[in-house]
Amino acid sequence: MGLNILMAASEAVPFAKEGGLADVVGALPRALAARGHDVRVVMPRYYKVDRERYGLKLLPGVLVVPMGIIGDMYCGVYEGRLPDSDVPVYFLEHEQLYGRGGGLYEVDNEGYLDNDNRFIFLSKAALELCKMLDFRPDVVHAHDWHTAAIPVLLNTLYRTDPYVGAAASLLTIHNMQHQGTFYEGAMEVLGVGWEHFTFLGLEKDNQVNLLKGGLYHATLINTVSEGYAREIQTPEYGWGLEGVVRERAADLSGILNGVDYGEWSPESDPLIPVPYSADDLSGKAVCKRELQRAVGLPVRDDVPLIGMVSRLVKQKGIDVLAEAIPRILGLDLQFVMLGAGEPWAHFYFGDIQAAYPDTFRCIIGYDNPLAHRIEAGADFFLMPSAFEPCGLNQMYSLRYGTLPIVRATGGLDDSVENFDERSLAGTGFKFWDLNAGALFDTLGWAVHTWYHRKDAMEALVRNAMACRFTWDEAARGYEELYVKAMARRGRTAGI
Repeated sequence: MGLNILMAASEAVPFAKEGGLADVVGALPRALAARGHDVRVVMPRYYKVDRERYGLKLLPGVLVVPMGIIGDMYCGVYEGRLPDSDVPVYFLEHEQLYGRGGGLYEVDNEGYLDNDNRFIFLSKAALELCKMLDFRPDVVHAHDWHTAAIPVLLNTLYRTDPYVGAAASLLTIHNMQHQGTFYEGAMEVLGVGWEHFTFLGLEKDNQVNLLKGGLYHATLINTVSEGYAREIQTPEYGWGLEGVVRERAADLSGILNGVDYGEWSPESDPLIPVPYSADDLSGKAVCKRELQRAVGLPVRDDVPLIGMVSRLVKQKGIDVLAEAIPRILGLDLQFVMLGAGEPWAHFYFGDIQAAYPDTFRCIIGYDNPLAHRIEAGADFFLMPSAFEPCGLNQMYSLRYGTLPIVRATGGLDDSVENFDERSLAGTGFKFWDLNAGALFDTLGWAVHTWYHRKDAMEALVRNAMACRFTWDEAARGYEELYVKAMARRGRTAGI
């Protein structure tokens, strides 16, 4: 007998994506459903979610959502499916809140002024939806600050609700930096009572902090790697909430995300020039040449090619790379970067390309086919992140035999094993200090290995391509957390 699981999130692949959260919500429910659980996903129907393309069907009736001082708000609900599954996704149709251009959360790098109402509405609507569906969840799984109000609501306004009152809650933290901080008037919209606007509740620095409230109220908490679970208990990574996380350390765990190997496998990837495998790597050499041609670099087999696909923001260590890149390009190598982010980075790396036309390319924007070709065609993949809760590109790189060069933080540290010169164990190259010197030295170590230790490179590529990070494995971890959370709520699970 499986569990009834309600999963509430602000984004999910393929419908709407701005970060790794969407990848998790697009994949984890399918893995859980394959294990016999009844999983329902609820998210906003942003304008970019095309109703016809995804075959969405309008459910009968109108969902009434009590929004405190604002009063009742109403929305339609569309039903779709996660691709290649029977997992239902319920889309909240509210033009005032979700029908707008720009990004999901901001426009021109400024958060929408009504983000508090937009995501308090999502949190409340997710719970109200259970009545419309006649669905009684055993667990409500909330993701990041956007739905962190759900554990608060379950412990207060919905404590005796016949549909969700007995449900346990799990809050997954994908990025601690973003916390959902709003002016104190958001308490009147939440409607949980001002007694919860305290240092041991929703209050931080005289503002409402939705993530903080969720951290205090969730039955259990997890992050997307064991390393990040440890890191967010420190001032460097806790963004002011490390004390709260430490208080709940006994209820905190880390589960590494999985990879969709249906999309990311060099044997079957339709987006790369030719397939290849660990048993026959000849195709990888072809992919390298085709990548060089595609981006306009000299076609050379005799130099290592460094790849990078990243948001060009400080979190990803782009400022450290900017300082190191002139020295890096003094080595005999080639470098291809794909991404977009902070405007200064666009201009800076554009100037670097002009100065090093035979060795460096920077393509601004995101191009999924090109991202696949970089994973397949590069010899190394660089991720110098300041922090990385999980990270997926290093896992893709391992599968493609493209050795990761990573800063040892969060999921990067958990998923990449450092090269051992003597035993030839390892799957990549790691550095710990976040500075240009450490980055240059480690990248130089990788390049030196490429030129002078062919035996080591062959062993590392074999090791890397043998790695697997599956969603089924992650789903088993979440299943254990759900059962544990239910036990905390006095519930038993018949699975």
